[in-house]
Amino acid sequence: MALQIYNVLGREKQPFVPVQEGKINMYVCGPTVQDYAHIGHAKTYVSFDVVVRYLRYSGYDVLYVQNITDVGHLLDTGEDRILKKARQAASSPMQIAEYYTRKYFEAMDALGIQRPDISPRASGHIPEQIALIEQLIHKGHAYEVNGSVYFDVRSYPEYGKLSNRKLDEQEAGTREDVRDEKRHPADFALWKKAEPEHILRWESPWGVGFPGWHIECSAMAAKYLGETFDIHGGGVDNIFPHNESEIAQSECVHDAPFANYWMLVGSLMVPDAEGIPVKMSKSLGNFVTVTDALEKYRPEVIRTLILSGHYRSPLIYSDSDDPEQESSLRSAKNGWERLMGAVWLTRDAMAAAPEGDDGNGILAALSTARTRFEEAMDDDFNAPSALAALYELTREVNTLLNSGTTVGKNVLMAIDNTYRKLGGEVLGIVPDKMLGGTNADREAALIRMLVDMRSEARTSKNYAVSDRIRQQLAELGIALEDRPDGSTIWRVS
Repeated sequence: MALQIYNVLGREKQPFVPVQEGKINMYVCGPTVQDYAHIGHAKTYVSFDVVVRYLRYSGYDVLYVQNITDVGHLLDTGEDRILKKARQAASSPMQIAEYYTRKYFEAMDALGIQRPDISPRASGHIPEQIALIEQLIHKGHAYEVNGSVYFDVRSYPEYGKLSNRKLDEQEAGTREDVRDEKRHPADFALWKKAEPEHILRWESPWGVGFPGWHIECSAMAAKYLGETFDIHGGGVDNIFPHNESEIAQSECVHDAPFANYWMLVGSLMVPDAEGIPVKMSKSLGNFVTVTDALEKYRPEVIRTLILSGHYRSPLIYSDSDDPEQESSLRSAKNGWERLMGAVWLTRDAMAAAPEGDDGNGILAALSTARTRFEEAMDDDFNAPSALAALYELTREVNTLLNSGTTVGKNVLMAIDNTYRKLGGEVLGIVPDKMLGGTNADREAALIRMLVDMRSEARTSKNYAVSDRIRQQLAELGIALEDRPDGSTIWRVS
């Protein structure tokens, strides 16, 4: 089937047709860099990492832009988030922004997230934002008051089309100190006058000030992707006012659609004291940083958890060492280890496998798995169904490799390649090399070491040691099979 994407702008799955054949321009709202990235952020950026990986796997030339917000994102109190953090840490705002930007990329790198092609910073694109605001004023969509500039939402009749909000139903939701400045309560700031104590400040035609939050994405998306591009992504919590405002200001300036497809990721939820799922967030204090999570779980396990739910749906994050309690991470860990057990068994068997194409029909299973995987991903990037195709393949691979049937090296290479392409290249959960981690790969490496030690004992006719190793492995549920060619394979009995 052809790729279909659920377009939030229209609330339906639509066939994907790029602006330019074979090329995809994609923009995803990036982080506000005032603190460490947590697993809620990871859900968004792992999801789009897999989207980009699959589009490239499918043959598209993807240009992926993800911004860094280091100015203009205001709290409800009117204070810039970066400035607040800088004041708390007794540091300069740019020092805070630089530090947390680096920490953000370190966390995303550790999760195996491929870096965007361009990561523009809001503070590095002030001239582009000022130019966009000047155009909005010239076209009658914005107005200046006391050194601040606001977008006139009534000048854009389609305001609210992404979030399905009607203008006359929107409440002020703004601070008293600026409410009287605005013509309509829903008007939003494009440029804010900087008070004397405001450190982040730039010269502009309206005086010294700083840009609003929404204008940065419109300016940077247009600069790097053009007036109309293919896919805009982000978290569902930013649909209003951020994404809605992006559309309004961009389409008013360019008289053209902003983005053709809108993809929004569901929130990561954490059970509260009563077991009721609530959004993971810094404000609630219920967050787990990526760094902390990685101290306990491999990055592939965290990715497996995220991909076990559809990107559009909320996902429950839970972790408990008590086997009697629910743990979504433990379930993800168990699933990933089953998958990697088959991968390691395949790679281990390749070293001693005879040349040939003997495989007892497994090649047909590989073709079926690939077809099911691609059909799932073509259906709005349905990662849970894609994972299910790999789990089904894993059952068949384990059955084959544990059956005692001779499997040719070419077939084993085909199995390994399928895991590398689908599980590695696309989903990012199958590493190219076994890295000596804490679970399936380390256990498999230890088993292989014992098998090799037993082979050396047999070669030197030390049968007592050889038999003891076999017996001890058998007690652990590992059966050994000595092949006529002198090699030995192991399987879970």
